[in-house]
Amino acid sequence: MNIRYLLTMGAAATALAVLPHLARAADASAWSQDIKSAVRLIAGANDQAANKGAALRAGIEIKLQPGWHTYWRYPGDSGVPPRFSFAGSENIKAATVRFPAPVLFADGGGQSIGYSDSVIFPVTIVPKDPAKPVIARLKIEYAVCEKLCVPAEGKAELPMSAAPSTQDAALKGAEARLPKKVEAATLGLSLRRVNDAAKPLVAVDLKAGGDAPMQIFAEGPSPEWALPIPKPAQGAPAGRRHFGFELDGLPPGADPKKPYDLTFTVVEGDRAYEVTARLD
Repeated sequence: MNIRYLLTMGAAATALAVLPHLARAADASAWSQDIKSAVRLIAGANDQAANKGAALRAGIEIKLQPGWHTYWRYPGDSGVPPRFSFAGSENIKAATVRFPAPVLFADGGGQSIGYSDSVIFPVTIVPKDPAKPVIARLKIEYAVCEKLCVPAEGKAELPMSAAPSTQDAALKGAEARLPKKVEAATLGLSLRRVNDAAKPLVAVDLKAGGDAPMQIFAEGPSPEWALPIPKPAQGAPAGRRHFGFELDGLPPGADPKKPYDLTFTVVEGDRAYEVTARLD
């Protein structure tokens, strides 16, 4: 047996040994490290036959150092929402990023809305041509905070395919924490102005799903709105919850006494809902 044959067989055996590792690596990109955090792309299990090539499931995972947090799409009293870009991707028609239910933080004398430890933002990717390969290229700009906030950014690249994924359980967990969109009547949610002040007090009344603590977050008709975080109010009867906030943080030219559609994210224990209601 000659030396060349032995070397060839040895190389082949080495290649076979690393193939499983290469397959696992394709389920997630490398971590893009920043000072206090890191970000990567992960792939979900995608069944070509089930979705007929219409969409692929992915996730943007941010890992934070202990004591640090990052922000929701509306950060609250301070902070910066994350900004995602898939420009430069190959064969992607659309990439929709969704936000799991956030939590409330005390943040430098105010309150902010976001995530600690780690978070996965589920992404739905629609290919331009389902028959061709898809390569997702992410650029993200975000902020991380402890006592002070620092800007962070990351880049990640991941080929997407219709295949099983070792990251699917983690992605499903994040998808389960997405607020469920429901009608206002489902939550028994109603709004009313309590007074006729320059910044009217808005009262929010809704059903309680149980005894778990409830938090709600208010958003206006466009990202230019920066509404205060509603605070719990006393006097709600059994099975109901009351909250209130001033109609403040409106963009220039918006009349606080006109009707508007406001969006509320309601977080109660392990349940979360998103509902739009009319403030007349």
